[in-house]
Amino acid sequence: MRQSIVHIALIVRDYDEAIEFYTRKLHFALIEDTYQPEQDKRWVVISPSGSSGTTLLLARAAKPEQEAFIGNQSGGRVFLFLNTDDFGRDYNDMLSEGIRFVREPKKETYGMVAVFEDLYGNQWDLLELNHEHPSAKRAV
Repeated sequence: MRQSIVHIALIVRDYDEAIEFYTRKLHFALIEDTYQPEQDKRWVVISPSGSSGTTLLLARAAKPEQEAFIGNQSGGRVFLFLNTDDFGRDYNDMLSEGIRFVREPKKETYGMVAVFEDLYGNQWDLLELNHEHPSAKRAV
């Protein structure tokens, strides 16, 4: 059997501000932006540059109940994990783009890690996994 997770939905306040943040500040690629008139919404898919794996579906909050979860989809825990092939390069680039880090870089047994926030406050790990880590073969 062969299966994969294709998209992870990320609740956003506004499509355009989210696209702007992810493509300009994090250098993600905009894969698709298609208007769906029957639901009055857009299908917006982004991906880290050079990635061929799971993508993010930017899903605009459509109800007040959903709005309450913007920036807090995981109850304050790190929600998403962005692996890189060059931690120093990406960390410094993100700093120059004004990305807010809430935990400074730290060397762990699995590699380098720092925690940053996206435009809504969702927490992400910026990672460079050691080559021997089990997930390293699957990442980047």
